[in-house]
Amino acid sequence: MKTLCYYISDYGFGHASRSVAIIRELLRHSDKIRVFVCHSYAIDFMKESLVNEKRVKYRVVSTDIGYKLKHNSLEPDIKGMDIAFDSYMESLDDLVKDEIEFCTNNNVNLILSDIVPFPFKVAKELGVPSIGISNFTWYTAYKQLIEKGKLDRFKGYYSLMDYHFSLATSNEFEWGIIEEKGFGFVSRECDDNEVLELKEKLDPTGKKTIVYFGLGMKIFMDQLDVLGLWNSPNCVFIVSSNVEVQRKNIYKIPEDYTESQHFIAASDIVITKAGWSTIAEAINSNKPLIVLNRSNMEEDQNTIQYLISHQRADIMDWNQIKDLKINQEMMVQLSKQKNIVTVK
Repeated sequence: MKTLCYYISDYGFGHASRSVAIIRELLRHSDKIRVFVCHSYAIDFMKESLVNEKRVKYRVVSTDIGYKLKHNSLEPDIKGMDIAFDSYMESLDDLVKDEIEFCTNNNVNLILSDIVPFPFKVAKELGVPSIGISNFTWYTAYKQLIEKGKLDRFKGYYSLMDYHFSLATSNEFEWGIIEEKGFGFVSRECDDNEVLELKEKLDPTGKKTIVYFGLGMKIFMDQLDVLGLWNSPNCVFIVSSNVEVQRKNIYKIPEDYTESQHFIAASDIVITKAGWSTIAEAINSNKPLIVLNRSNMEEDQNTIQYLISHQRADIMDWNQIKDLKINQEMMVQLSKQKNIVTVK
């Protein structure tokens, strides 16, 4: 039995959801591996998603800080990030030491990371192979947000990865010492029967436009209640459980429902920030996209430029989305995206 340690970024649910897809495939491919998931933020989500997988164990590890956002905003809080980053950097030596001890005690054969930097240092110290899986690294994501000199340690850690598996939209260095491999959009598989049941539940008449409105589970915005979007005629909206908007045409995904890819597949349009996993699930289900533009996020800009170059999304700023109304003319325009062959 081979033992894998899988370190997953603590920012939001996107890294966790695509890691669920990868872990499911790993276990399907071989019955001779076991996986330690090292993560904290969405660990309950991962436990529920992989509840029947007896070869998956969990270890609560605070892996990284992700982004800090301004209150009631989708824009980064530069000052808050700087403080959090400095504190995180002070903890790295202890993190590396603890993970070396854990991996040694559990005879770990391979370390995977999406896309936490310090596990590559752990792997190198232990002499075990490492794989980085992501569409970005925190080194490049932070270049516009954190003072350059502070990022040298991140760059050094990423430079230790043996294999770099870059995902669609990546605009990264070739970090892999041994090999670089490119992949497309990775997402959880859909159950067609589940999708059909959701469609019938959301729109029993089959005559409405189903809109998936996903700003991410870490976004809390008081402005959402006054969006003109909700008044779009003949539409029903799917939102996450944390959205504090009460209307007859709004359906909240139950908090304990983990397979949100089914709601995306059941929708006619997906409105989202440039979160990679949501976009991957939309593209893999061939859904038209409206994507929020956040200019200060390099990761977002790489994803957006990819979507523009493939004519695979309409890009809007927050003010445009606030005033957006879904009508027949827009539906015709958006449907053209479905005829575009996107690299997966």
